[in-house]
Amino acid sequence: MSKSFGQKAKILYILRYLEEYTDENKSITTKQILEKLAEEGITCDRKTIYSDMECLKDMGYEIDQEPTRNGGGWKLLSREFELPELKLLVDAVQSSRFITTKKSRELIKKIEKFTSNNEATKLNRQVFVASRIKAENESIFYIVDSIQTAIQENKQISFTYYEWNSKKELVVKGAEKRVINPWALIWKDENYYLLAYSSEANDARHFRVDKMRNVEILKTPRDGGDWFKKIDLSNYADSTFSMMGGNVENLSIDMPEGLVGVAIDKFGKDITIQKLENKRIRIRVKVQKSDQLYGWLAGLGGEVVIHSPEDVRNEYIDRLKKILESHEKLGE
Repeated sequence: MSKSFGQKAKILYILRYLEEYTDENKSITTKQILEKLAEEGITCDRKTIYSDMECLKDMGYEIDQEPTRNGGGWKLLSREFELPELKLLVDAVQSSRFITTKKSRELIKKIEKFTSNNEATKLNRQVFVASRIKAENESIFYIVDSIQTAIQENKQISFTYYEWNSKKELVVKGAEKRVINPWALIWKDENYYLLAYSSEANDARHFRVDKMRNVEILKTPRDGGDWFKKIDLSNYADSTFSMMGGNVENLSIDMPEGLVGVAIDKFGKDITIQKLENKRIRIRVKVQKSDQLYGWLAGLGGEVVIHSPEDVRNEYIDRLKKILESHEKLGE
């Protein structure tokens, strides 16, 4: 490093030292700063350090000086993120199924740079989430970027879609190459979904983004603009159970009053709630009929029943009977 360059970069090195080695509870002395600058081949005196600190303060950095026998300890108090905010970001990254384990580690390392080395150790203790299933598609960030670019540029995309087989292998599902009209990305049930329009079926299609590969932006303009204008994305995501389902139905579901929180967590606060006798309630919700819906209802126990419409209630009962028959037959 040339001497002139070192002098020009000196204030940036000082800022880096403040960011890495100081926080509200830890400071770095003038002597330590001079020693670290010397390691970079930069020489200066104490007076220059004081001048540089004043310059950083003028630029908006909140820097405090603690009086000590050795000339004072410096600490950087202003940060882009507070430690509790960084902990939330780390938790969100680590617990997300959408982000692979490798990418989670990379992102957390970057998040740690927003605080001091000392405070970063507190983020490390936040990392582990027990039994968390993570995605395995390392290119998912680039796939999301391609999809968003196609949406912004009003273009179709082509891609290959995969599914798991019994050998725990990802294999191509259906056509080797699909062409679709992308319209929105939806985050639901810890997964990213692409909401797209099928020109052939004149209907919606959903795809798990982490199961998409070889995404290419085509030159062909998107189709389905009129269809998409009719969709309220928020209500659509709430009514589409697990992003897989059939026709949308207006369901009435009876359940114990104590499960009202479970219903609101699943369907939102827009559901209609009617009080019944014996501490029971009836909720009314617009939702897509699907195996996932029936599975969720079954998991709540026998006190949760579909009141109407009758054809959906009968279909649910038939599903439960078939499940019981299958268990009895296979268990013999």
